[in-house]
Amino acid sequence: MTLATQRGNLLGLSLEELESLAVHMGQPRYRGRQLYHAIYARRARDLATLTDLHRNFRETLAAEHEIAYPHVDREFASRDGAVRYLFRLADGKSVETVYMPEDDRTTLCLSSQVGCALDCRFCFTALLGAKRNLTAGEIVGQVLAVTTRQNIVRGARLNLVFMGMGEPLLNLPSVIKAVRILADPKGLDIPLRRITISTVGMIPRIQELALEPVRPKLAISLNASHHEQRSRLMPINEKYPLVDLLRVCRDYPLRTWEHLMFEYVMLDGVNDEDADARRVAELVGGLRAKVNLIPYNSGRELAFRASPLERVLAFQKILMDRRVPTFIRISRGQDIRAACGQLSLAIRG
Repeated sequence: MTLATQRGNLLGLSLEELESLAVHMGQPRYRGRQLYHAIYARRARDLATLTDLHRNFRETLAAEHEIAYPHVDREFASRDGAVRYLFRLADGKSVETVYMPEDDRTTLCLSSQVGCALDCRFCFTALLGAKRNLTAGEIVGQVLAVTTRQNIVRGARLNLVFMGMGEPLLNLPSVIKAVRILADPKGLDIPLRRITISTVGMIPRIQELALEPVRPKLAISLNASHHEQRSRLMPINEKYPLVDLLRVCRDYPLRTWEHLMFEYVMLDGVNDEDADARRVAELVGGLRAKVNLIPYNSGRELAFRASPLERVLAFQKILMDRRVPTFIRISRGQDIRAACGQLSLAIRG
């Protein structure tokens, strides 16, 4: 178990780690529980304000540790209400989080890595390459920083989606540690059914995730209807082929309230023909699953274009006619480079 050292950040430490830290500093174990409640449930940021702790402990703790959220370097507001936050991390690297308000709920799109190593051909984050994994504290910190800035109270209807920068399953230990804190009723108290991890299809990690006692919902970034097409768009398909990915999805232990989500980015003239729709229906047929169709969010750096809306609607109809629940997801924040697949640390919208 790793304890924070020399102005170490307490953010991201689990209940057990904070209890051990308290004991290590000569305090009873319950002081760690008080710290956990203060950091996550009360959103305390100044150790000096924790007056329920003994003053000597509070002062010693503040001399060696802090509660530090990621620093908001810039924020970009969209015409549709979305906000893209550019965070600067303690080592100077940057990462992005997107806030998307709706009438009945709020969604935060979280990052799990700085950059991404997977080189999906249509994704702007891939242009950055891989930098490093985020810590659990940097993941939880995104949630706390945005909810604090946006005055989202504890217990509000909040959805979290790990669909920002990076491949979450390549950082599974930190992601799961963060999810445990986020979902803990004594922590941030966000129900697991409101937290989703999206993956390109890292088969061994999907199997690991299936064994986790505390796990969010799973979304699969599909984006193609057959092996060759998917390999052209997503090189990871050569390592974890589509046929094997679907086999693992069929074995995945869904809870009674749960569906698998398949995400399908609609690329004009690439993967949006009627034949593609029929093949997708065959791929996911028999699964307790839903399909999200996402018109592509374009930019100057990549040559792909979004499928016309009439093509997206025709694609949806083919799937729905084959009893595959299918939804069209129009991404928020396109004018500020905050939409699905666009996160690339752009310094302007």
